[in-house]
Amino acid sequence: MEPQEIREGYLVKKGTVLNSWKAVWVVLSEDGVEFYKKKTDRSPKGMIPLKGATIISPCQDFGKRTLVFKITTEKKQDHFFQASHVEEREFWVKDIKRAITCLQGGRKFARKSTRRSIRLPDTINLTELYTLMKDQDDGVKELKLEQENRVFNHCFTGATVVEWLISRAKARNRPEALMLATGLLNEGFLQPAGDLSKEGAESREQSAFLDQTEALYYFADSGFFCEGYSSDEDVLVKEEFRGNIIKQGCLLKQGHRRKNWKVRKFILRDDPAYMHYYDPTKGDEPLGSIHLRGSVVTAVEYVPDAKKYDIDGNLFEIITSEETHYFLQAATAEERKEWIKAIQAVSKSGK
Repeated sequence: MEPQEIREGYLVKKGTVLNSWKAVWVVLSEDGVEFYKKKTDRSPKGMIPLKGATIISPCQDFGKRTLVFKITTEKKQDHFFQASHVEEREFWVKDIKRAITCLQGGRKFARKSTRRSIRLPDTINLTELYTLMKDQDDGVKELKLEQENRVFNHCFTGATVVEWLISRAKARNRPEALMLATGLLNEGFLQPAGDLSKEGAESREQSAFLDQTEALYYFADSGFFCEGYSSDEDVLVKEEFRGNIIKQGCLLKQGHRRKNWKVRKFILRDDPAYMHYYDPTKGDEPLGSIHLRGSVVTAVEYVPDAKKYDIDGNLFEIITSEETHYFLQAATAEERKEWIKAIQAVSKSGK
């Protein structure tokens, strides 16, 4: 009997021979992780057996490269993967942990909650806590804060996080709140924004999170950006990043010149309505942006030159108000539906 497929999607993987990072199509089954150069490939580039394997998340072996997790096989071979956002990493890690546990116990895979890798009480669920912290009405307020001739947008102080945890009865005192905040930082839910908080995060101290008003942090999925005192032109560019993140993830995008298709990480923001796309293997600088105000997005069944690149199914098109056409492919029909719905909502409401 063929192993059951549990999860599939795009992740960025570090090469086992070369140190380069490349986007690959990953399929998790009950007994292993297969990765393919392209989604349409019939044979995988490699297979990682999960029997006797271990997984570490977050993996902080690569400095500025965040959202990485590591699978170590029974034969002590390390495999590094990077997700495009926090929730995506959490889904993958939870399912891989469950698959490993089931193999050890000789049981059939079935999804249920598992304890996180950091040492917190069983009653603590960091994902739920993170969701509460991001609540628009009752969560931690995101502010514009100035520090050392720089302006940090959509951020907050370490002291604010600690005080919020105590005021919402998530911790009884500051040491307990500091432990929770450190857990959120270690798991990648919170990110350091300024030099002081970055130094704390990179230190070997037990408490990497700083309970200080000078230490700045931001939500991993927020619209955070930092700017110095700059020209009006720079401020206009930064305006694109002020909106809340509505949706993010990897899609295949057709190039405008060569018409080839590449995996790109997309971040959809509202007010102003923009969708930025990035090389998922590199840094945080976008390759381009799509202004969505007044745009039209529809599902399509045919794209010129798509078949030549073995691209078929789950396609959709964005036509901007300036009549620029963008062709994209989602991994599944459901994902295409979700992206179209989100883009349509932003294009009508965002400025």
